[in-house]
Amino acid sequence: MDSDQMQAVSSSHEVLRSVLAAPGVKGKMVTSLSENGLTNLIQSIISKKQEQKDPFYVLDLGVVFSLVEKWNRSLPNVRPFYAVKCNPEPALLGALAALGTGFDCASRAEIEAVLSLGVSPDRIIFANPCKAESHIKYAAVVGVNLTTFDSQDEIEKIRKWHPTCSLLLRLKAPDDSGARSPLGAKYGALPEEVTPLLQACHAAGIAVAGISFHVGSGASHSRAYHGAISAAKAAFETAVELGMPRMSILNIGGGFTMGSNFNDAAVIIEEALESYFSNEPGLTIISEPGRFFAESAFTLAVNIIGKRVRGNLREYWINDGIYGSMNCLLYNHSTVTAMPLDPTGRGVKTYLSTVFGPTCDALDTVLTGHQLPELQVDDWLVFPNMGAYTTSAGSNFNGFNTSAIAIHLACSNPS
Repeated sequence: MDSDQMQAVSSSHEVLRSVLAAPGVKGKMVTSLSENGLTNLIQSIISKKQEQKDPFYVLDLGVVFSLVEKWNRSLPNVRPFYAVKCNPEPALLGALAALGTGFDCASRAEIEAVLSLGVSPDRIIFANPCKAESHIKYAAVVGVNLTTFDSQDEIEKIRKWHPTCSLLLRLKAPDDSGARSPLGAKYGALPEEVTPLLQACHAAGIAVAGISFHVGSGASHSRAYHGAISAAKAAFETAVELGMPRMSILNIGGGFTMGSNFNDAAVIIEEALESYFSNEPGLTIISEPGRFFAESAFTLAVNIIGKRVRGNLREYWINDGIYGSMNCLLYNHSTVTAMPLDPTGRGVKTYLSTVFGPTCDALDTVLTGHQLPELQVDDWLVFPNMGAYTTSAGSNFNGFNTSAIAIHLACSNPS
């Protein structure tokens, strides 16, 4: 290992130490994970809580560290503002704060959660284009001075309750058809609305600092970013033509997913920024990723509480479901996978299986047509990649307290 590599390793260890000392993490037990140590940790947690058999999560802070590093390598000029709604777990927020991210908050409660961790209000964007007046007043009091808008009425609310706030005009992305959850039907100014909205801000004496857009949650068409960045450039030029001060912030929103989709998106974003914004001195570029940082950092373990055999079909009931963590199947169009906690060797017979959640609603069906080996009541299933839009939208329907599933902290070696 040469000196540069040694310095990089030392720097990584120093940053990890800051994560472990961060509010939300400090004082909590964090288990160090060796390679393939996650299964051992899950088994250890189960053995210590044999009587409860409640579902639980493991949050791997090493994964969070690696994802932030990957973001910084791939999009070095784009500062991420983590979308708190994706997963508001305090340990995740604290780790991200220690790693230098900002935060995208959509409500007073989310702002309060971030500020309680000692985060400065200038690291928060109030990224909700339609806000309750009481939430705007609160943002003004605590010093959150950057927000989004896309309507005349929002301008009036800002003028009345937080006139020193800087605004980002949110545009409707030209194409969000490739997203799991398109957002354009609810938010974003249309092209013909850009000029009158900018004029209204100018007349009201409110500063428009820049432009924002969102190509949709879980975007799969990376080219969507190119068209949206082009539209943002046109809005920048419109402001100049109207005699307004030149804008200085571009918010490219969220929609980022793991793996090759992110790599493709990063290349297209960098190309589009070079094409359209290379002549914008002093431009600050930010984004609002949620699932990119949260999804793969969380693993869910659930207990099998019931079983039924009908011919070759195996039906299992587990103690989490659609009204808990798996609400993402309905509301975020996600897919989930499950595997037995105890790994089986090759050649072990598997059966067509259905996995139900615990409630009495037939809609509470997690998996159908899934191949699993023969399992028994009290066995455990493990669901990887369960950090995005899972616990944040869980409920207590039917008396199952699936909105308060325990989270255990771990830290693997950063990859």
